[in-house]
Amino acid sequence: MAPALVGLSHSPLIGKNDPDADTLARIEAAVAGARAFVAEFDPELVVLYAPDHYNGFFYKEMPPFCLATEATAVGDFGSQAGPLSVDTEAAKALAKGVLDRGVDLTVSARMTVDHGFVQPLEVLFDGIDRVPVVPVFVNGVATPLCPVSRIRALGTAVGEAAAELDKRVLFLASGGLSHDPPVPTLDGAPPRVADALIEGHPPTPQQRAKGEERVVQAGRDYAAGSTTMIPINPTWDNLVLDTFESGALADVDDWSVEWMGAEGGGSSHEVRTWVAAYASLAATGPYSMASRFYEAVPEWIAGFAVTTATPR
Repeated sequence: MAPALVGLSHSPLIGKNDPDADTLARIEAAVAGARAFVAEFDPELVVLYAPDHYNGFFYKEMPPFCLATEATAVGDFGSQAGPLSVDTEAAKALAKGVLDRGVDLTVSARMTVDHGFVQPLEVLFDGIDRVPVVPVFVNGVATPLCPVSRIRALGTAVGEAAAELDKRVLFLASGGLSHDPPVPTLDGAPPRVADALIEGHPPTPQQRAKGEERVVQAGRDYAAGSTTMIPINPTWDNLVLDTFESGALADVDDWSVEWMGAEGGGSSHEVRTWVAAYASLAATGPYSMASRFYEAVPEWIAGFAVTTATPR
């Protein structure tokens, strides 16, 4: 197997509440570099680690992670809707390989995904049906959250199983870094909201549009400084990136849920997708970070990062 990795932040506010032209140009240049990296690597399979934002996974059943043998996107925030091009046979092989290695993996034969999965496929491949993919949901929102060490174990097992496929495999992480957007929580939620978070009732188009507008307005308020959300934390973000660049992945085992939330905000746990992806790459041997970009983007309520990595 020939592996490679891309880590790419996402935000539903991209294109809806953008930063100034100079900042946007720097981000676009970094993304273009990642696209060129992917095009040169020409993956035969993408293992995509991404979170969900209560569009596919709910408290009725909330696994810490789940691999899909089929997946369909809901099309939130203007992202593409429809089926992903899931390589079902590869997905089944990876699932078996992970379970054989002692990691208790949940498997979905009909996963629903949202912009967290779709954005990186749109950005890097111009669509959700352009490349064979194995989607792996990693919970980064719903509490209680499992220890980060279990995410590293997941990534290691996936990487070892992927090495048996004899394919060019791109490990792709979507999410992070520090950000604290207005994501609902079950604790203290009013009965109607709690029921939706538990049962997963699909919103009407009007309800979805209203909810998405609240997020856009939150981005505007955040950029203007009129918010109670936890600030973007470039110091923490770069510590996280330093960990991945150094290859000292065992350090993440000491990252507590409380520390991550205090330093990076409620949705900083999307960094777990990066932990899984880098652990998958590391399972195939030592690696080097080929490129690294970071920018704090209040308009997107995100510490935004793009990295690429290859075996040494």
